Amino acid sequence: MLKLLLTSNGFYTDTIKERFLTLIHGKPSEQDVAIITTASPHKENNRYAQKAKEDFQNMGFQNIDFIDIEFDNPNSLAHKDVIYINGGNPFNLLFHMKKSGADKILRELANKNVVIVGVSAGAVLLGPNMKVVQFFTPHMNTFHMKNLSALGLTDKLIFPHYDREDLFQDHTNKTIEHRLREFETMENCEVTRLKDEEYIIVELA
Repeated sequence: MLKLLLTSNGFYTDTIKERFLTLIHGKPSEQDVAIITTASPHKENNRYAQKAKEDFQNMGFQNIDFIDIEFDNPNSLAHKDVIYINGGNPFNLLFHMKKSGADKILRELANKNVVIVGVSAGAVLLGPNMKVVQFFTPHMNTFHMKNLSALGLTDKLIFPHYDREDLFQDHTNKTIEHRLREFETMENCEVTRLKDEEYIIVELA
């Protein structure tokens, strides 16, 4: 059964934490958790990765590992019950997902009752492609990736931090919404807007 939690900011509110806990099977103390840190240059020292670990601990989880698929063996994900994909540079995340083979492992885990939490870049990764990221922040594509297909675990094209104009300033002063509409017209698609406190659950039997 597919169980995805898509967020802009992880466990940003108590509501998100409570909803997440309804997805897991068994007690939190019995779950093995992996926090994928690859998207951030600071890896596990990224403050959001550290915050995620604290949040897990406060919810009763005890077995929590940081995993960086750029350097760590992605097979270490295979026996986890919860996969938390931290944010950062979406292209770096996508590049190393594909290079390491972690993308195939995550697709397999998604069908085995493993709960996958996608945060910001991680939420976009779980969708069909990274085209909206390329449209808004092409300078982040330092690997010059042409194939922007993502994991495709959901058909939802997520745009995180929809309420943060400060993060996506445009030299023409167009709003986020204005540019999203341009993108949707250009790509003939629909983008799911996620504010910082919002989340989406995807559950499929």
